[in-house]
Amino acid sequence: MAVLYCRLCRRSAFTGRRHRYSAGHRQRLREVLAQLQEATAAARAAAAAAAADGSSAVRRYDPTEHDGRVWCPCCGRGVRRDGRRGGLALLQAGLLQHLAGPEHRRETARFWRENRAEAALRERCLVPAEEYEHFAQALERALAEHQQREEERILQIAADIREAERRQRETVQAALQLQPEPELCAGPSVCRLPAGPERDSPCASEEPGPSGMQTGPDLTWMESSKVLTFIGHQETEGKGNVHTGAKPPWLIEEEDGSQQQIGPSYEEFLKHKEKQKLKKLPVERVGANFDHTCQTSDSWLPSFGRVWNHGRRWQSRHQFRSESGEKKKKR
Repeated sequence: MAVLYCRLCRRSAFTGRRHRYSAGHRQRLREVLAQLQEATAAARAAAAAAAADGSSAVRRYDPTEHDGRVWCPCCGRGVRRDGRRGGLALLQAGLLQHLAGPEHRRETARFWRENRAEAALRERCLVPAEEYEHFAQALERALAEHQQREEERILQIAADIREAERRQRETVQAALQLQPEPELCAGPSVCRLPAGPERDSPCASEEPGPSGMQTGPDLTWMESSKVLTFIGHQETEGKGNVHTGAKPPWLIEEEDGSQQQIGPSYEEFLKHKEKQKLKKLPVERVGANFDHTCQTSDSWLPSFGRVWNHGRRWQSRHQFRSESGEKKKKR
């Protein structure tokens, strides 16, 4: 008995061709054809809408929305629903192109013949070539119109940018024309404002701009007794900082010829490090209370603490043992 593999049910049947007339196979066939008819109806409705208004079939491309696929049981593969042209998505263009192609029509005839489907449902899963041609022409017109609108929008944006730059240049030129020329100060450190009629001259204040608002600073509030700080090079006798004319620290020669030391020396750092190490050692170690101030000579050894401080070495040993025993009793 021949084994039949059903691509629709995705299983092998040992009853031969009788599997195609079984209830399970017929139910699966109806479900698949219903899904294909629904997708075909949606594609043909989109084609009719595009023929009436081509802009409805053109959208900005979004991968999450326009990368979907539709399963075609006749061809046995997934078909992209929407087409793509650059950064634009063409709604239902991919599915319509597949349903109107000769390969799908040939595979649909084979599928109907093998599965003994109803002949009346076959045309509902196909798209006529004339209908697809009308859809393609409407789509080309929609793409041309969209491209023209984009070019007009880009030109308008460029014109707005040029207009904004022109206004900015005019504003800067008007501000430069209204700004008075600064007067040079003759004094070494301060500059005084002129008193009397010279102080109230038109050069000392800004004229109002085109908008009726004052664009420059108003200096009429300053009294003649007040002075302005002179910003410039001032000669100071070695005081101040580099901005006031003083010498920088690295150019000042030391009077005593010795270099000023900043922070502790290397020897002090080593001594401090040695003290830190000694703090981590046990307190009752040999030589902990070494007397560094005792006078020593070649004929006598110095004191090493707990060894030769009092008596001989055996006395220090007995003393250490007695202290250790007292500590054990305390525990």
